[in-house]
Amino acid sequence: MSIPVPGRTATPPAKRSLMVWEQLVQRGIRDQRVLEAMGRLQREQFVPAHMAPLAYEDKALAIGCEQTISQPYMVALMLEALELDESNRVLEVGAGSGYVAALLSELTGEVIALEFVPELAQKAAERLLRLDLEGVKVVVGDGSKGYPERAPYDRIIVSAAAPEVPPSLVDQLDEGGILVIPVGDRFQQSLRKITRRRGEVRSEDLCSCVFVPLLGEEGWSESEVLEREREGDRPR
Repeated sequence: MSIPVPGRTATPPAKRSLMVWEQLVQRGIRDQRVLEAMGRLQREQFVPAHMAPLAYEDKALAIGCEQTISQPYMVALMLEALELDESNRVLEVGAGSGYVAALLSELTGEVIALEFVPELAQKAAERLLRLDLEGVKVVVGDGSKGYPERAPYDRIIVSAAAPEVPPSLVDQLDEGGILVIPVGDRFQQSLRKITRRRGEVRSEDLCSCVFVPLLGEEGWSESEVLEREREGDRPR
């Protein structure tokens, strides 16, 4: 397999191809549908214009409103852990720029994308519409409490970190469902995979990670986040 090595003037498709190979395949991502979707979707469309040259870098990028678009590998790992199929109804908590919702639209049937920040939700919805990506509904709301109107969900993915797994999200998980969520303190978490089988809920830690906080009634309060930052707590 010949992989183009991008330089400063490399085209986005070349950068995207290298991202998939170096950051995903060589780190163990095996879900072919996830790899193909991330190889097609133009990540540069989901970051601010001045950040577009960095869209395929191996890191999270700021998208405004103190939020980020996650590192490509972390996105792929979470999507693979969901074990998606085309019939799934998926709830995404923390829509951000709409990148994960766009990938989900290619991988599954119905997507509800919740976003706490109205400005980001509006931009994500406009972006998805402009790119003609169907099957996604962007909703402004407290993602820590889920979206009961369309529950139960086959899969739930949370792109922000909670101090504990929100009970409302577990309650909205259907039989046979999977929830993937970062859980831990403000600046160091574990990516957790939760499954519901025969009424029993099981949990598995996948890896260490660092995400922005999940704000809301069953997540972090804005005052807690500000207090910890005033205390000088910083990512390790």
